[in-house]
Amino acid sequence: MNKRILVVSAGLLALVVFALGVFFYTQQQTRQAAQLAQDNRAALVRPHSPAFGNPGAKVTIVEFIDPACETCSAFFPLVKSLVGGSSGQVNLVMRYAPLHKGSYEVVKILEAARMQDLYWPVLQALLKSQSVWVVHHEARPERVWDLIQDTGLDVAKARADMNSPRVAEVVAQDIADGKTLKVTKTPGFFVNGKPLVDFGSDQLKALVAREVRSAYGK
Repeated sequence: MNKRILVVSAGLLALVVFALGVFFYTQQQTRQAAQLAQDNRAALVRPHSPAFGNPGAKVTIVEFIDPACETCSAFFPLVKSLVGGSSGQVNLVMRYAPLHKGSYEVVKILEAARMQDLYWPVLQALLKSQSVWVVHHEARPERVWDLIQDTGLDVAKARADMNSPRVAEVVAQDIADGKTLKVTKTPGFFVNGKPLVDFGSDQLKALVAREVRSAYGK
């Protein structure tokens, strides 16, 4: 009996030690990521970055997105609801992080759509039809055009604009900023400069809620 108690106690102790180790490691990662973002605040938002919501909001969600990313598609309704349901207290800024093969061309299409003030309708159309143009985690840009025509996009103009130096510069800047901030997977979230290290929908909602309370005293 005593031996069994010792074995159980040792097992419980090991679990506690492991849990504490995970907790302190996560805390350390959070502090390091937060410091990195603080030291590179200019890399979070650029003048060209597409924004959604109240420009004067005191809480800003920055999302590094890959339109070919399934998780990005799954999170998009949540992120929009966090902004839409905030009574103007939260806004959203999008950055490009084309990590999937073929995504670079797709983000160029998105940026060309932004030049026609159609960024958000085209992004929504792309995410909704993702299963058509993403095959085995690889983007197929040639399939995109037929899927976004209903947004009102001038396809001929977008095809020309996507290969312009202006678009190349914007996408290159976003990729460079993602590397600076060590964004290695998508979606990558920062809320008022604080990174979402412990990833999840509940965690994102909690981080946004904390920043709203901090900014607005609610």
